[in-house]
Amino acid sequence: MMHDILVNWSPQETRVAIVENGAIQELHVERTLERGLVGNIYAGRVARVLPGMQSAFIDIGLERAAFLHVADVQINGQTARGHHGEGTTLPPIEKLVYEGQTLVVQVIKDPIGTKGARLSTQISIAGRLLVHLPQDDHIGISQKIGSHELRDQLRQRMTALVGNRETGGGGGFILRTNAEDASDAELGDDIAYLRKTWALIRERALKSPPGSLLFEDLSLVQRVLRDLVDDRTGSIRIDSRMQYDLLREFGQLYTPGAVGRLQHYRGERPIFDLYNIDQEIERALARRVDLKSGGYLVVDQTEALTTIDVNTGGFVGARNFDDTIFKTNLEAAQAIARQLRLRNLGGIIIIDFIDMTRSDHQEQVLLELRKQLARDRTKITVSGFTQLGLVEMTRKRTRESLAHMLCQPCPTCGGRGQVKTARSVCYDILREILREARQFNPKEFRVIACPAVIEMLLDEESPHLAGLSDFIGKPISLQAEATMNPEQYDIVLM
Repeated sequence: MMHDILVNWSPQETRVAIVENGAIQELHVERTLERGLVGNIYAGRVARVLPGMQSAFIDIGLERAAFLHVADVQINGQTARGHHGEGTTLPPIEKLVYEGQTLVVQVIKDPIGTKGARLSTQISIAGRLLVHLPQDDHIGISQKIGSHELRDQLRQRMTALVGNRETGGGGGFILRTNAEDASDAELGDDIAYLRKTWALIRERALKSPPGSLLFEDLSLVQRVLRDLVDDRTGSIRIDSRMQYDLLREFGQLYTPGAVGRLQHYRGERPIFDLYNIDQEIERALARRVDLKSGGYLVVDQTEALTTIDVNTGGFVGARNFDDTIFKTNLEAAQAIARQLRLRNLGGIIIIDFIDMTRSDHQEQVLLELRKQLARDRTKITVSGFTQLGLVEMTRKRTRESLAHMLCQPCPTCGGRGQVKTARSVCYDILREILREARQFNPKEFRVIACPAVIEMLLDEESPHLAGLSDFIGKPISLQAEATMNPEQYDIVLM
């Protein structure tokens, strides 16, 4: 099924939506201020060598000097740690680098607080399917890829491709997990792209002064061409003339096959308004997802897993109860596949379809779910119905979920999703006053809490408050504070 890609760019944020049949299927967001330095490659100058710490400070043009430890210095195609193996003595830093030396370095850890960025002299460049190690000649395969036989087959294919490509340059490659089912043509394109990138970095390194940025990890707009475009992509519409020109330039150099699909969107309406994408994003952050038939899903993300509950709601349209449940579950299977992509839910996912008595209905619902999930570019495994009637599945975590990217835990409930009732808080307050009265002897207790709690203490709970005041022999005064959250209270000893 064909899809279109819409790019909404602003100086502070880039948003990319993949739209199929007029409905958003995926959303990618990148914020300018949140882009880190990891992966960036610089021409660095050794500012100081510190034999006592077996490290060196490298000037890469940032506010603070960056930090290079002896274990991250490359020797004969490997870092010192890898070259000598774990537990062996590393060569001294002063024999590997010297003050004033120019090095090509890559950031492996962002600067935090007062600490500078951490560097390595072993360069690695990530592509769509592969990671390129230009100073190495090793071909590695991700340990997460299937069996030994499959890894051996992939290694043989890669060896042939690396040797046959007429793109110049050698270098090593590591196959990423998502390259498991890639064709030779796709792998070949990635090899060519990565070698071209490294050639450009080397060229810049020769011409640029120390402290220069030689390579920045691709922006989201560029990753659209590298990672999101495939044979099913119809058009790529961008609402920024500047980004459109930059992307054409980038595409002509690295992905010429995709350039013809680029379009500059000049419409008066914001590009995301064409398909009501902002409203769809709001819905994708909600817990409840309504289905067209009247049924609905309830999506809950927890630390360990995501649960999706299917309910019939107001759907009573089919001939009998079994058909009603079956039709709701079929519609839910389609909606769930879309929600997983849109919300970018990863890890363990448990789906609680409405219980079906007929096994053929179960099989058809599972078949529909697998069919819809086949359109997802992320690796997914689905097991059948368990004895409890649940469907267990996993979806590879590729980036943060939409909710984690756009939201934060509620400061009132701390992410629980619920707060204590006003009555519960009233009883907490009464217990706390009793506890304090046993330890202290003030003239008066003053309770400061949110208006709803104070109102309940003045109204329904006033007999209990009066009884407590008599029991402890001290007056209790009340003060409403509108800025307090429902669970907050303070007891002041006057």
